[in-house]
Amino acid sequence: MKVVIQRVKESNVRVKKEIVGKINNGLLVLVGFTSDDNITDIEYIVKKIINLRIFDDENGIMNKSILEVGGKILSVSQFTLYADTKKGNRPSYSKALKREGAITLYNKFNNELSKYIEIETGIFGAEMEVSLINDGPITIIIDSRE
Repeated sequence: MKVVIQRVKESNVRVKKEIVGKINNGLLVLVGFTSDDNITDIEYIVKKIINLRIFDDENGIMNKSILEVGGKILSVSQFTLYADTKKGNRPSYSKALKREGAITLYNKFNNELSKYIEIETGIFGAEMEVSLINDGPITIIIDSRE
């Protein structure tokens, strides 16, 4: 399981020109799955995300978690996180989990995350337009296998 976490001032996701998820002051989380992923990976990543100290404290030092600042999360599925670009110029997505398994894990991920914090989501498998104002910029990649 791989996630790209971006600290944002605001972010939204549109499907067919309609906003389906929107947050202010929080994290945009792009999430992808591979065939070996399971609930253990989800629990590990969720704990990392909610406890990651990447928000400024009163001294301007990144020392607070999203839970401490009262932020929200916008979760967006993104199989392209498992792009393999080693051969040629056209990425292969063979390492990305197929649709049926990925949607199950994505729903479990969002359910687990929502136990701790308010979340918004994109629509799995849809053509989405994601907008954000990156705060910092702060962008962190976490892989449950590394």
